[in-house]
Amino acid sequence: MGRIICAGLGPGDPDLMSLRAARAVGAARHVAYFRKEGRAGQARRIVEGLLHPQAVEYPMEYPVTTELPFDSPDYTQALARFYDLWADRLAQLARAEDVVVLCEGDPFFYGSFMHLHSRLQGRALVEVIPGITGMAGCWNATDTPITWGDDVLTVLMGTLPEDDLARHMAQADALVVMKTGRNLPRVRRALVRAGKLDQAWLVERGTMPNQRVVRLADVDAADCPYFAIVLVHGHGRRPELPE
Repeated sequence: MGRIICAGLGPGDPDLMSLRAARAVGAARHVAYFRKEGRAGQARRIVEGLLHPQAVEYPMEYPVTTELPFDSPDYTQALARFYDLWADRLAQLARAEDVVVLCEGDPFFYGSFMHLHSRLQGRALVEVIPGITGMAGCWNATDTPITWGDDVLTVLMGTLPEDDLARHMAQADALVVMKTGRNLPRVRRALVRAGKLDQAWLVERGTMPNQRVVRLADVDAADCPYFAIVLVHGHGRRPELPE
């Protein structure tokens, strides 16, 4: 009986992958990864040149992305069927050999693999290799600590209603907003309401060769990059510097 090994690949730079994940990726003969239809896939890009020459690849293409509202019944049902199908396929493959599933960031931090993980329980041996989260890569790209002293870090999804975003933002010491993209105008409005737009940074493709780190207030309102995270750094208790 084989295993299903989900390898957390980290924030994007292949050098930030753990040794354990790199070993699993390099030894794999069966490699699955998520991607949008017609795209190479971010996870696949990270491991370019690292796969074994005889590895068989299994692109798991999402049936929908932005065509339907994410909270609509049709969207939910389409994704449920998608995850059911791939859980069946991976469990079948794992009856004989190990299968490595690639996952950006950390698999258990808003990763798509979580939907497969829950469906695979009792059907296959599942191992998860942790990875550096995308948000950690992004706040390091700003060269500024995200939290100080007793700061409380709040992580939000840009898909939340604007009122909820503004409420959480107003209460946060330090802030990370994920899933921006086309939600960025709503995130920006919520930051204005919370009085934090001037403190916010936009990090696009953090740790990757085409990384961009800019003040969100300086970004054109029509600029909504997909691979981007919004950050507001904390300003809590700090050690005194020597004079």
